[in-house]
Amino acid sequence: MGYETKTIRIAMNGITGRMGYRQHLLRSILPIRDAGGFTLEDGTKVQVEPILVGRNEAKIRELAELHKVSEWTTDLDAVIADPTVDIIFDASMTSLRAATLKKAMRAGKHIFTEKPTAETLQEAIELAQIGKEAGVTAGVVHDKLYLPGLVKLRRLVDEGFFGRILSIRGEFGYWVFEGDVQAAQRPSWNYRKEDGGGMTTDMFCHWNYVLEGIIGKVKSVNAKTATHIPARWDEAGKEYKATADDASYGIFELETPGGDDVIGQINSSWAVRVYRDELVEFQIDGTHGSAVAGLNKCVAQQRAHTPKPVWNPDLPVTESFRSQWQEVPANAELDNGFKLQWEEFLRDVVAGREHRFGLLSAARGVQLAELGLQSSAERRTIDIPEITL
Repeated sequence: MGYETKTIRIAMNGITGRMGYRQHLLRSILPIRDAGGFTLEDGTKVQVEPILVGRNEAKIRELAELHKVSEWTTDLDAVIADPTVDIIFDASMTSLRAATLKKAMRAGKHIFTEKPTAETLQEAIELAQIGKEAGVTAGVVHDKLYLPGLVKLRRLVDEGFFGRILSIRGEFGYWVFEGDVQAAQRPSWNYRKEDGGGMTTDMFCHWNYVLEGIIGKVKSVNAKTATHIPARWDEAGKEYKATADDASYGIFELETPGGDDVIGQINSSWAVRVYRDELVEFQIDGTHGSAVAGLNKCVAQQRAHTPKPVWNPDLPVTESFRSQWQEVPANAELDNGFKLQWEEFLRDVVAGREHRFGLLSAARGVQLAELGLQSSAERRTIDIPEITL
């Protein structure tokens, strides 16, 4: 008896960008395609067929030829209207995203998208409402929850390793060159508020789902934003004024599913030099133990193995605090986080069910970013109201 084969056609918009190309095309969809797809529990074979979409015809054609992708286009509206296309993926500029997603869902397309989904909470909620009414499967990239380090950290939470969780602290960022002497590692629009740029807008969407996915509900935010580097140079070598924040320092009140209060603190900066093991690290402290997780590695220290430091500024430190932590094993083979979520999303599309990380989750991320900016402007803590459709 032969099993059914389903081919899902995915229009990938904004694929010439750094994230769209490297993580979504190169490390996710192409590996799935080149492996011949994947098999569902009932034996159905799922294959993917990418269609590259972008505004720069020369770049799109070049990528299509390089990776043996037969279809490409610069006409986004046409591909949304194409009845043979199943999914619209969007990794374009934030300021263009909401319009693309609205058109796609109203055309009956499933969507998978980068964040933030919109520039305002009102528009993000509207997207969630449209998705619900259209009955499509909508997925929003929550890649960090699929990273090996955070998978291990979440496992420690689930196993009760920490006892009562007290706090979570995060450090994220690196030095993004201004662009005058050395080329910047990020596009110039990231530093222009009028183009949808800004650290808070970009990263609080991530921190919301990380905090929700690891600890629990985010109840309040108190943030301070800054534009540490006031002038940068764009891709053409032209100096421009940085109008968006390039750093954001946030304190969050959280609540676990069991009702315990937890304090969160995350520093995010593109104007910091790295003195940690990875570009992002999170530390959870609890009554029974602590753990520090990055993108890949996670180390932990149990209460029974916690040393007893004594403060004495008159003597040099002789013990190695880092060596007193034990690495947490993966105990499984963990693939690229973006690819793992793509496969989960595609399974949901075939099954006709909701994806667990959808547009409502994305709206809460936009809400946290919006309230974070408001908190900084008004210099106060802001409670986070519940979003309902």
